[in-house]
Amino acid sequence: MTNIEGSVVLVTGGSRGIGRALVEALYERGAKKVYATARDPKTVTHPDAVPLALEVSDPASVAAAAEQAQDVTILINNAGAAVSANFLDSPVEDIRREFETNFYGPLLVTRAFVPIIERNGGGHILNFHSVLSWVGIAGSYSASKAAFWSQTNSLRLDLKPRGIEVTGLHVGYVDTDMAAHVDAPKSTPESVAAQALDGIEAGAFEVLADDLTRQVKAGLSAEGSALYPQLTSAL
Repeated sequence: MTNIEGSVVLVTGGSRGIGRALVEALYERGAKKVYATARDPKTVTHPDAVPLALEVSDPASVAAAAEQAQDVTILINNAGAAVSANFLDSPVEDIRREFETNFYGPLLVTRAFVPIIERNGGGHILNFHSVLSWVGIAGSYSASKAAFWSQTNSLRLDLKPRGIEVTGLHVGYVDTDMAAHVDAPKSTPESVAAQALDGIEAGAFEVLADDLTRQVKAGLSAEGSALYPQLTSAL
């Protein structure tokens, strides 16, 4: 298990939404230092956070961030995008862009920071997924999150012998800018951040952060029509 107290944490997408809530919660739990990344580090507003420029899909930017944050023991891959391109009608470039941010981006960051975390005595990686990792109703977003979930499961096996634990967090709608258009019950960023950090400290393989996510995960063994009722309607 990993202790938050005294740790050095890097949070991608740490300037707003869940990322900002994570930065605040980490300091409340006694983290020694928190790097909060953003494309524009001036948007990081927490007074104690260390702002760090990062574009997760840019290898040069990732390498520069890793060079500046050599003391990290916990990595939180929170940054993501929601293009939700349609596989039949949208430009392939839009689909590719979603995967660059949601799959290859965290992979680049993880590959850069694993040697650092290992050199610092081991630690933890937390990857942010979605209930849509399991339900393909959002086109390229669902697919990219499903692929990221699989990446997390593989990394967990690869990193355990190296002293690095891996937790995947799945969540439905959260009251952030990304879900502002959704008229449905939403979790608060603070609640999600608290559950995420609880998962790190407990060494959990997965954290299911709301009732919707728990319901969908429990239904994965059912017939496809249970998850996709539209398949049973008359055409």
